Amino acid sequence: MSSSNTTLLVGGRIHTPVSPDATAMAVTDGTVVWVGQDAPGRALHPGAEVVDLDGAFVAPAFVDAHVHATNTGLHLTGLDLTTVADAGGLLAAVRDAAKPGEVLLAHGWDETSWTTTRLPSRAELDEAAGGVAVYLSRVDVHSALVSSALLDLVPGITETEGYSPDGPLTRAAHHAARTAAYGAITPEQRERAQRAFLGAAAANGIVSVHECAGPDICGENDLRALLRLAGEPGLVEVVPYWGALADDAALRLAAELGLRGLGGDLFVDGALGSRTAALTAPYADRPCTSGARYHDARAIADHLVACTEAGLQAGFHVIGDAAVAEVVEAFALAEDVVGQRALARTGHRLEHVEMITRDQAAALARWNVTASMQPAFDALWGGADGMYATRLGTERAATLNPFAALAAEGVSLAFGSDAPVTPLDPWGGVRAAVHHRTPGSGISARAAFNAHTRGGHRAAGVNDGVTGSLVPGAPAHYAVWEADDLVVATPDTRVQRWSTDPRSRVPGLPPLDPGSPLPRCVRTVRAGTVIHDSADADGATGADGGPGARSAVASGT
Repeated sequence: MSSSNTTLLVGGRIHTPVSPDATAMAVTDGTVVWVGQDAPGRALHPGAEVVDLDGAFVAPAFVDAHVHATNTGLHLTGLDLTTVADAGGLLAAVRDAAKPGEVLLAHGWDETSWTTTRLPSRAELDEAAGGVAVYLSRVDVHSALVSSALLDLVPGITETEGYSPDGPLTRAAHHAARTAAYGAITPEQRERAQRAFLGAAAANGIVSVHECAGPDICGENDLRALLRLAGEPGLVEVVPYWGALADDAALRLAAELGLRGLGGDLFVDGALGSRTAALTAPYADRPCTSGARYHDARAIADHLVACTEAGLQAGFHVIGDAAVAEVVEAFALAEDVVGQRALARTGHRLEHVEMITRDQAAALARWNVTASMQPAFDALWGGADGMYATRLGTERAATLNPFAALAAEGVSLAFGSDAPVTPLDPWGGVRAAVHHRTPGSGISARAAFNAHTRGGHRAAGVNDGVTGSLVPGAPAHYAVWEADDLVVATPDTRVQRWSTDPRSRVPGLPPLDPGSPLPRCVRTVRAGTVIHDSADADGATGADGGPGARSAVASGT
């Protein structure tokens, strides 16, 4: 079994179901071949490259099941609006960042957290931008403040639904402005942003991301550029989705680019923060509106049928209860055409699914639909005083993001960030899913971790039973973490945790109590190749861990 192309990790804490007290793991040619204790590992692999983990925690690498790479990268490399506190702060930030000849894209303002909710006028934004085309997306990315220079790039924008002469653009007008903004960035801006995103993902222990692209998100050229970049060795895997209905052009694009599906942000409705999520009853803080629905059940069903027949995943962005009801009706209509087994076999998915009943969840489970969800949404906007309660009232708000109910009904969960809506922070997402702001809606740490690892691979159609786990035969997708003592936690408040006992056969996880320090990523490995090393001073990384990776873990940095 020993081989010169085998790496043996020793002296660590390995998260594996085959041996809860494992301290060692062997990887050959990008595949886990053995897990167990140090001494047997050394005996079984005498010629292996030995990496001393120095007590580090090794776990399956994370999957982020919903991201927007370029937008997040622009946020990382450019102007960050998440910290501005009022209109004046936003304008000052724009004034400092605007560069003649280069479109300014920024993200993250949230007037519900400002000291005053007054938004800047377009005239104020034009003055701050100095003639530069500016696109400033709200935190939920369903509305944006824009400058007049950007509007000049969008013919007919003033007659488009969702246009405002002075306030944020929403609906179709927002989509058109966003398309124009992304179309105006330079190739250098795009590549810089995409590299920054992929690097940040790897640095957070993420080995795979699901890019939810589309004509209303960032455009075809952006997706092509991202896939070309992701084809380079040593980077995070990008699983591509395209948010367009399954017409001839979309099906041709899917075949050409090898898309996993026509879904992701294929919008059935909008977002709660922008009051564009489709509701069955009006918004509590604006009774004149119940949001926006962009597709009806018949159109959704036609898309499901076309994707099922083409062997592609279908998927939809769906948040409000009226939108969820439309999608559930559409699955029933599609079943009448292709049958339940064909729908279940294709493994379609829904994004966000924030307002869903148990009966609807049971129906989705029957069709083998994956719920791709973002636990950080609840952490940011849940609770009696959060944005959900402001928009919906406390009674409706308490029903949102019901992870426990979905899991209980048999719906597969896949967790992500919707970056840049929330940061690339998978451990934070796991903690948010456990400590849901609505008692009874959270799930166990083990279930949440699985949803952010194996669940993401399954959501992309990888159903081999091993990917996303550290067991013999699995791809060596793992991350090395500095972490506190491991615990085995339960969602039951009567039993918070018990010590990691090998007899329990349940691998432990770092403590996820609110306020406790989260693990720090030391290294991320994809199929045996290091894609991030926090102490890679000489840049020497290679297959199966490689010599350049060894010193980083051994030194404990």
